[in-house]
Amino acid sequence: MKEIYLTNTPEETEAVGAQLAEELLFRAPHGALIALEGEMGVGKTALVRGFCEALGFRGAKSPTYTIVNEYPGRVPVFHFDMYRIEDEEDLYAIGFEDYLARDGYLFLEWSENVKEALPSPHITLRIERTDMASGRRICLSGMEETLR
Repeated sequence: MKEIYLTNTPEETEAVGAQLAEELLFRAPHGALIALEGEMGVGKTALVRGFCEALGFRGAKSPTYTIVNEYPGRVPVFHFDMYRIEDEEDLYAIGFEDYLARDGYLFLEWSENVKEALPSPHITLRIERTDMASGRRICLSGMEETLR
C-alpha cells in the first residue's frame, strides 16, 4: 500500500478507505488500531465509511455525539470520536481497554487528543487539505511496524 494518496472528492477518499480495508483484511484479519488525524471536515469519516463498506456495512456516520459507533461486518469496526476526550483517564473511562481486547478495527478520530495513551505500534492516517476545495492528501504511517 502506498504511503501518500491524493484525492479530489469524498468518493475518492472513501476509495482509499476501501483499499485500506482490503489490505488490512489480508495482513491483519483480526483487527488493528488506526489513529486518524486532521482538522474538522477534512474527510476522516468518509475514509471510515469507505472502509466499512468494503467490509459489508453501509451507513457509517460520525460518532461525534456518541463517542463510539460500532459497525458489524466480516470484522467489526469501532469508530471513535476523541474530540471531547482530554486525557488517558477519560479514554479508559469510556471502556477503551475493552475495545482493544476485542477483535476488530479501531478508528480514532481526533487521535491527537490521546496520542500519549495509544498503544504502539499503530497505524496513523493524517488527512490534510491540499486546496480550499475538495483536494486532500492522505498520509499513511506505521503500517509496516503494526503488521509485523
